[in-house]
Amino acid sequence: MDLLGSILGNMEKPPSVSDEQRKKEKANKKKLEKLQDEERKGKAKFRKDTEDRISKFINDVDKTRLKFEPMNKIQRTIVHDVAEIAGLIGQAFGKEEDGRYIMLYKKDYPPTEEELSAYRNGEEWDPSKQGKESKKQTEQVHEQPPDVAKTSKTTNVEPSTNYRDKYSHIIGTTSAKDAARKTEANKAFGMVPSENKRDVRSIEETMNEIRKKKRQKIENDEES
Repeated sequence: MDLLGSILGNMEKPPSVSDEQRKKEKANKKKLEKLQDEERKGKAKFRKDTEDRISKFINDVDKTRLKFEPMNKIQRTIVHDVAEIAGLIGQAFGKEEDGRYIMLYKKDYPPTEEELSAYRNGEEWDPSKQGKESKKQTEQVHEQPPDVAKTSKTTNVEPSTNYRDKYSHIIGTTSAKDAARKTEANKAFGMVPSENKRDVRSIEETMNEIRKKKRQKIENDEES
């Protein structure tokens, strides 16, 4: 016997798989396939129930929102997929450990920022509140506050001091009064009746008058 054959002969043979072990492995494999099949059936059933629920929601004209119960990530993925196909808006709220859920909205009735903020903070949203808030905001825009109305009125502001008294030590009392008197409007100015200001002559008469003045000027220049 050669050296290689001697070494192989002295090595321990691998343990043989017994029939019992084979049966155990086969049973585990069968059990795993059964669990996977049940999981597929469960997903298919959940999707079918979700489709029926969303279809009923779409056909209900009185409902604009559909809230689902808390569910795991796989179920939420299915709901989002069905909602997207149906043309709905889907939003997830809540923390994972506390029970995250999905709210669906019809595209004609999207959620407001106030509503989303309430759900994100773990608060309940009152649908009737939305109409009240919108009405209140509209009234505030059109309603003028009392203070603004008061300030909008024209008021005559009286000076706290008289400049003639304030600067009397510089220009004197008499000069200050005279200066103030000079600033008064000349009452005689602009009192001519408008009828007297209007030139009632015709264009032809005006041109004849201009020509006459020119001729007279030329004659005066020639004489001189």
